[in-house]
Amino acid sequence: MAGQDRHLRSQRWYDDTGVNGFLQRSALRVQGLREKDYQRPVIGIANNTSDFNRCHTHFDSMVTAVKESVLAAGGRPREFNTMTLGADLAYPLGMTFLHRNLLSMEVEQMAELHGVDGLVMLGACDETIPAMLMAAASIDLPTIVIPGGPSFSGFWRGRDVGSGYDCHRAFEALGRGELTPADITDLECSLERSPGHCSTMGTAGTMTTLAEALGMAPAGSSAIPAVDSRRLAMCRDVGELIMHAVADDLRPSHVMTSDAFRNAVRVLAAIDGSANGVLHLLAIAGRLDVDLKLIDFDELSATTPVLLNMRPSGQFYYTDFFNAGGVPALMNALGPLLNREVLTVTGRTLGAEIDGAVIRDERVIGTLENPVSAPRGIAVLTGNLAPDGAIVRTGVASPALLTHRGRAVVFQSKEEQDEQLYKPDFDIRPGDVVVVLNGGPRGSAGMPETARIQVPDKLLSAGVTDLVRLTDGRVGGTVSGTAVLQVTPEAAVGGPIGLLRTGDMIRLDVPGRRVDVELSDVELAARRAEAAPDRDANGPQRGYGKLYVERVTQADTGCDFDFMRRVNSG
Repeated sequence: MAGQDRHLRSQRWYDDTGVNGFLQRSALRVQGLREKDYQRPVIGIANNTSDFNRCHTHFDSMVTAVKESVLAAGGRPREFNTMTLGADLAYPLGMTFLHRNLLSMEVEQMAELHGVDGLVMLGACDETIPAMLMAAASIDLPTIVIPGGPSFSGFWRGRDVGSGYDCHRAFEALGRGELTPADITDLECSLERSPGHCSTMGTAGTMTTLAEALGMAPAGSSAIPAVDSRRLAMCRDVGELIMHAVADDLRPSHVMTSDAFRNAVRVLAAIDGSANGVLHLLAIAGRLDVDLKLIDFDELSATTPVLLNMRPSGQFYYTDFFNAGGVPALMNALGPLLNREVLTVTGRTLGAEIDGAVIRDERVIGTLENPVSAPRGIAVLTGNLAPDGAIVRTGVASPALLTHRGRAVVFQSKEEQDEQLYKPDFDIRPGDVVVVLNGGPRGSAGMPETARIQVPDKLLSAGVTDLVRLTDGRVGGTVSGTAVLQVTPEAAVGGPIGLLRTGDMIRLDVPGRRVDVELSDVELAARRAEAAPDRDANGPQRGYGKLYVERVTQADTGCDFDFMRRVNSG
């Protein structure tokens, strides 16, 4: 790689002797800069904090730490704001997925527009980290990602509680009459105690972990609690590291290689992470010359034991994970399953970064010899309902339902399901399969969390604790329950899932990797002839939403825009 005397990209802006250069330097002088300041490498700091995003409200002190360190190391830090994606305050819940691609493009355009030599990107909430990684892949300037860190878990009635898992269990108890509305309010006030992303292994925690596993975030950075002083110390390290990365021209394409993605998929399996990690890794890989496929998640998950005992599939919370050694200890425990020769943003290999990382609490982090569980992770299904694939997060599913035959109860939308399913007189029976259609990237114009389906009270009262959900949509990572997700092709583009009717018999066979409807090809063809899909009839007619539904790819390639992908783009 290039040495310290490498010509800086930013000098295109400031070395011009004509009118353009004059105007650029004049603008800098308004900011109080001196002639020698123009020669410093320019480090762009992407900050998306806002009052809409509780995951990011602590970012100002982190940005200050990075700025001070960059200045001390001879750089010129330049902070810029981007759109914020606070999943918790979006409506419908999870609608921020629609804007992941937009945020990635915004960051890319900011870097293209201005004289930037390197980038530091801060993020925490669900879609923010993947958007930053997608942007880094497209820009391919030296970049370091700083995860925002987890919130402290809550404490309620003598035990730790956290996002997702504990609130869903509480609402089920409410449905059984074991808790009151006042109890739910009390839990709501106790759930989390600080800024930061969810304290369970949801999508945010999964993606910050995977940023570290890919080598794009410094080793040990993702699990530090959001408001822990050690996170500020890490930010100061990043200010120095990005200056070295610029000097050495260490780019994301050098770090996020095919081997790095295989490491990340292994880590996704080892942490029993969010199903959304599949979508995001596919999208990031698609921005690079990395041909990651959906089936790779199944194959790598099948040989990777679960090493993390953490909600929603385990017992502990993010602070416990950090105290037990965090991601470096977990990755080191994976031993020969990882490629340790891949580069990281520090300029050192992954092996050099994690060697010596020890497990401090074996209740939280297991080993290959004594794992938390045998391999489970992501199962990839096909069958006559999912010819291009669907996924099941087996670690949060009920084992008894992984092989199941049941009557389909079909809803055309999440709104219809919410309106009908929970009525006391609605016809829902033990063993039924709840099917929610038009939740895919085009059918829903953004893929909100259509699989967040509670067991109806009438079934809870009958002793039913779980049911099979089937959807072309997705679900948040903190949710547990048996769900066949991201069915491809989606209903809105003519996928066979859209041909289902209430009363059809669904056969789920996760061990056999299939999901089917018990209908002949002749009957499916007849139904298809009756009602061809018209995805544009009720979709967005203008703006970004229209662009999205017209150009977004299917879930099996990560729901990026077709014109942003490098893989298979021709």
